[in-house]
Amino acid sequence: MKQKDSKCISHGRVAENRRAKFDYAILETIEAGIILLGSEVKSLRLGRASIAESYATEESGHIVLINSNIPEYSSAAFGQNHEPKRIRRLLIHKKERNKIFGKIKKEGCTIVPLSLYFNQKGLAKISLAIAEGKKKVDKREVIKKRDWDREKHRLLKNNN
Repeated sequence: MKQKDSKCISHGRVAENRRAKFDYAILETIEAGIILLGSEVKSLRLGRASIAESYATEESGHIVLINSNIPEYSSAAFGQNHEPKRIRRLLIHKKERNKIFGKIKKEGCTIVPLSLYFNQKGLAKISLAIAEGKKKVDKREVIKKRDWDREKHRLLKNNN
């Protein structure tokens, strides 16, 4: 009988794109399934993935995730491993997909992945955001506000 690896993730967050909330103004979030190979799922269960530089786009009527990195699974049999940065198809309902396509074409929005995780049933899901790119001025405002909030918290802490 095989022993279960103590570092295996059965549900919870695997990867997160922290930079997305800074670089983009998020308009709406959507949860989507992701089509994976067996070795990709095993690699994700070990908590190894990166979606920091990835994005989603429309390709032949489907939404696909491009440039996401799921490293090869070291224990996979010869020839059974996957390509780490392959294009992965996302599973979204037809109505949602059409709505996303409309927003991309009409409003000039982009689809940015926010996090990759396993839900309560143990299925791999990805949280996507329909977002608009922020301008440099907007980013500076966010930095100023964050610095002021830290300073305000420090001052209040010192007064008490």
